Amino acid sequence: MFGRGRGAMAAWAQRFWDDLKNSTDASLLSILRFLGLLYGPIDTELPIDRAFRKSLRHRLSRYAGWRQAFGGITYLLFIVLVVTGVLLSFYYRPSAEEAYQSVQHIVSGVTMGWLMRDAHVWAANLIVIAALVHMARVFFGAAYKPPRETNWLVGLLLLFVIFAFGSTGYLLPWDQWAYWTVTEGLGVLHHVPLVGGGMVEILRGDPIISGATLSRFFALHVIVLPWIAMGLLVLHFTLVRKHGVAPPARPGAEDVGPGDQAGVPFFPDHFLRSLIVGVLVLSLVITLAALYPRDVAAAANPAQPPRSLRSTWIVADVSRGLIYHLGGWGFLGFLLLGGLMVLLPLFDRSPERRLRKRPIVGALGVIFFLGFAAAWAAGWQLRSRPISASGELAPFEQPLAKPGLALPHMTPVTPAPAPVDTSHTGGVR
Repeated sequence: MFGRGRGAMAAWAQRFWDDLKNSTDASLLSILRFLGLLYGPIDTELPIDRAFRKSLRHRLSRYAGWRQAFGGITYLLFIVLVVTGVLLSFYYRPSAEEAYQSVQHIVSGVTMGWLMRDAHVWAANLIVIAALVHMARVFFGAAYKPPRETNWLVGLLLLFVIFAFGSTGYLLPWDQWAYWTVTEGLGVLHHVPLVGGGMVEILRGDPIISGATLSRFFALHVIVLPWIAMGLLVLHFTLVRKHGVAPPARPGAEDVGPGDQAGVPFFPDHFLRSLIVGVLVLSLVITLAALYPRDVAAAANPAQPPRSLRSTWIVADVSRGLIYHLGGWGFLGFLLLGGLMVLLPLFDRSPERRLRKRPIVGALGVIFFLGFAAAWAAGWQLRSRPISASGELAPFEQPLAKPGLALPHMTPVTPAPAPVDTSHTGGVR
């Protein structure tokens, strides 16, 4: 009796599974392909199970290996930011009156809220490092040369979007560090010729940074930028799959596209490699979030700058280092250097890919990447440096400005006492 019932249940389950496979479009596997869990093309003429197995048998270029891991790491960290950001948005309130209190509630009143927030902060830092390392590998390996020029441009646009995500999200905690770091950045942007003043007016939405600014930054962070990032990611992945992995820059290395029969099978070789890297990256994010949480300063006060600013994002350190040591012109010069990197495929048209045969291009890359690292180190040293009453770092209190021109929205005041370190587990982070 029991055996007949079990057999009938198994037959029913098998019929249900067959009907489900026959009625499900194999194009749904494109979701797994976008997430990097599949790499080969999806044969929509086959049932979904057979299309899945065929995609697993896809072979990558024989040059696919550990060197390409940082592209996947960058994408994985982006997924971490999306997931943790969505969870945080359930409790965050984007208003000047409630933002700071909602953050306090997240880290102290929501189950595992502190972990989600600190994982978000650390992923925002690690994604910058991973993206720059990935960019350096592509740059020094000349993987931006034909036919991959468009993908180089798309990748740099994605890097800019990463910076924009961090810049707009930086203000959301609405504490003194966030408020005055953004004030500092907008003060520099305001004096950039031609476009700076207009951009600041659009971003700020008020004579001073206020609730209107917070609302605009929040809208950009959770609505506008995610759609831009999604479109660029789709284009980036499409181009990567079309052209395959670039060969190493050595004589005799042929440009082998995807699907090469002498290449590396996606499953299990590349899939296992991706799984190992993914587990290590997630472990690193969770460990850093648990051991080194982001401190929180006092609530934002437009009338009282703090004694010092403690930045919590790599790019903020870079910006502050450039502003303090080189002034606004140094900041603008570094942006122009980044613009040269964008235009590089238009000028470096020779087929030569070995770095020692491209001394000018190599020097440009060394200046850019070492300059970024030096500015990061310099900005890190400014954590205890007092800021002026106008919200800017001395000695360049008026970057890119004419003598005597001051920011209109600030008046000299006495700096507020330094915030208390609340990073210990017994207090609010």
